[in-house]
Amino acid sequence: MTIIINNNFYNVKCLLTQKDISDGMMNKTFNQTFDGLFFLLSKKEHSFWMKDCLIPLDIIFIDGNKISKIHHSCKPCHSEEQSCKRYKGFGDFVLELPAGNCKKYDISEGDTVLLDN
Repeated sequence: MTIIINNNFYNVKCLLTQKDISDGMMNKTFNQTFDGLFFLLSKKEHSFWMKDCLIPLDIIFIDGNKISKIHHSCKPCHSEEQSCKRYKGFGDFVLELPAGNCKKYDISEGDTVLLDN
């Protein structure tokens, strides 16, 4: 699936199962097959963390087709679950990109997100 924000195209890996959503980027890196992770969720407030992630990420919460919240350059956490920082936001989708993408490509809260199968 391709996500388009401000004429920037991201080839994303969609996460649907609870296990895939819970694991997210844990112990993974981006590669030639995908630029980001796209979480399909229920429409409500969600909380994400960076447990055992290998690189910092931008975490983008999307409500419908609008960006509702961005957490920039979230640092990995390699300690106990209880001590990992939580990043909260509202929406029915979350997009995780390598840290710095939002600033580099001028992606802001309120921007429109297009999905292209």
